Amino acid sequence: KELQKIIKLKDSINPDLIVAVGGGCIMDYAKIACVYKLEKNLKKKLINSDYLKSKIKLLVIPTTAGSGAEVTSSAVIYINKIKYSVEGPELIPDFYSLVPDFLMSSNLKIDASSGFDAISQSIESIISKKSTDQSIQFAKRGLKIILKNFDEFLKKKNLLNSYEMSLGANLSGKAINISKTTAPHAVSYPFTAFYNIPHGHAVSLTLNKFLKFNFDHIAKSNCNFDLNKRFKILFALTKTKNINELNSFLKNLKKTAYLEQNFLKLGINIQAASGRIVGGLNDRRLANNPVPVSKKDIKYILENF
Repeated sequence: KELQKIIKLKDSINPDLIVAVGGGCIMDYAKIACVYKLEKNLKKKLINSDYLKSKIKLLVIPTTAGSGAEVTSSAVIYINKIKYSVEGPELIPDFYSLVPDFLMSSNLKIDASSGFDAISQSIESIISKKSTDQSIQFAKRGLKIILKNFDEFLKKKNLLNSYEMSLGANLSGKAINISKTTAPHAVSYPFTAFYNIPHGHAVSLTLNKFLKFNFDHIAKSNCNFDLNKRFKILFALTKTKNINELNSFLKNLKKTAYLEQNFLKLGINIQAASGRIVGGLNDRRLANNPVPVSKKDIKYILENF
């Protein structure tokens, strides 16, 4: 309904430029509004990513350091609590500006969640089946910057670390725009839709689980690169030596960010909820996972890893 109001207003004004100032949701609304008109079959067109090839120019200014939506060719929309993506080159904003002043008013919960989203995007990008040399470089640069500034940004935010976090998130966005995300992002959306857990926090709930699953099943990887070498890149970036140390590193990072990982404390009985979460999946990102993962695997991973 919010999106319909935005598109209706846009249609009545027919502007030369739309300016979006906000987080990932706001930027996604604006990206979609630029390529759609209000019509009866809007839901169907959104589900099928069927949009106008002509668009209104768009300037986006992120107010959180996380999504990287200012440089990606996709936008998320929830319809009946199921996540859909509108995707295509026309969705990439024409202009963006990173203004660290705009990050200064966000609270710890938003900063922690959005920051971890960028961390996860970079990590997932490095092992995504669609990764390229260019996306790897973007992801490595982004992750280095974010890991260097994340703790201080959460504890003592200032214009410098806000800018650094914005830059790191921007690079993570450039990385996933090429490689796309993998299983942790795919599984995060039902947690947000059904349990109102912020996106980055929702991603954090399964990142470690899927990294361990991928590492334990390296022999079953079906990507066109050596997955073991990609994990060595992650070990080097996080200054860890193996998957167990990487797991501990990420757990400590989430603890520092106060991102609760206990499902029961989040009001989720995972044994009872896993079927609902798996049933709420509608995402092509699962296909990007370097190791084939079925919905049966996901249910097992949620309940046992």
